[in-house]
Amino acid sequence: MRPLAELESGLDSAGESPDVQDGAEQLLRIGEEVLEHWITVKGEVPTDDRREGFRLLALHRQGAKGDPSFNACRETCREIVYHYNLITMQPELADSTNRLAMMKMICSHLFLFVSGKMQVAELGEFCCSSKPIRLESEYNAQTTKEA
Repeated sequence: MRPLAELESGLDSAGESPDVQDGAEQLLRIGEEVLEHWITVKGEVPTDDRREGFRLLALHRQGAKGDPSFNACRETCREIVYHYNLITMQPELADSTNRLAMMKMICSHLFLFVSGKMQVAELGEFCCSSKPIRLESEYNAQTTKEA
């Protein structure tokens, strides 16, 4: 499992290869590794099981046990799988590059949610916004200016 910083830079470079299917594989793997981090932080061993044919979905299921707010990223994981399927099952379509770009944005969303949740456990209780993190950083910025 690569460090989160490496996964973040991997998101930036994923899909730069001319092979769109290779980019989709890279992004799917990054999504899995992001969830592996969440599960490891919870003190568990990431599963090798699959749900609906995908380890990503099994990892999400494992990560959501005991933490209902983690379900906020359930649809994000399903969208990653959806775009992966579109790219790998219909590679001849002209918009595969656009689909890969969308998959990349969705993987970035998953990364931001999970890394934010590792900082603020309540993230996702109302929605998947990062309001608690924004408020804390705004407070820290004001405190620094006042000092």
